[in-house]
Amino acid sequence: MQRKQFLRYFGAALGTAVLTPLLTACGGGDDLAAASAELATSTAAAAAAAAATTTSSLSTEEIVALKFMREEEKLAHDVYVALYSLWGANVFYQISLSETTHTEAILALLTKYGIADPAANTAPGEFADPALQTLYNTLMGMGQVSLIEALKVGALIEETDIHDIKEKVDITDETDILNVYTSLLCGSGNHLRAFNEKLLEQGVSYVPQVISQAEWDAIANAPAETCGG
Repeated sequence: MQRKQFLRYFGAALGTAVLTPLLTACGGGDDLAAASAELATSTAAAAAAAAATTTSSLSTEEIVALKFMREEEKLAHDVYVALYSLWGANVFYQISLSETTHTEAILALLTKYGIADPAANTAPGEFADPALQTLYNTLMGMGQVSLIEALKVGALIEETDIHDIKEKVDITDETDILNVYTSLLCGSGNHLRAFNEKLLEQGVSYVPQVISQAEWDAIANAPAETCGG
């Protein structure tokens, strides 16, 4: 990857500090509720500071990646809200709160870099990216079959997020973007563990569809992490 000029890092310190409150709310399970209560204030502060920050242009790849991640995190949120409404399993509600912080953290970056938000004015379950729209529709069809299948949908979303975020990490060297991606990876790992635990309680051993079994096992068997900060 071609290295950008050092001046591109000059404004990153402020951007990183602004995003920190958003990045601390990316855990899993019941700990999400308290962290998510501060989301609105943190997001407003991020947007205000971002508007005052002078930044350089991103590459086309970086812009496409941020817009995709904004909608992919929204997809996770919207699916979990819908599945919570359908099945009433608290794991969906708690993780949906964390997914709100994820998509808002990406929104703060879009605002900072002057990138149009693809999720602006879209309803729950609506996406500008046709592939993500198709994926949402497919996942919702799967999740309506049973609680176990809904939990499998959660596991599939999180392993997909982990795979996609790692790809996005490889195409940027912007400190603030990397910090957000790192926090999202941490949060997705916690979410993966939460869904894996619920599936095991149902007597189900999930077989990963996107990442390798070895990577799944390494994440699933690791302790929960504190993300961001």
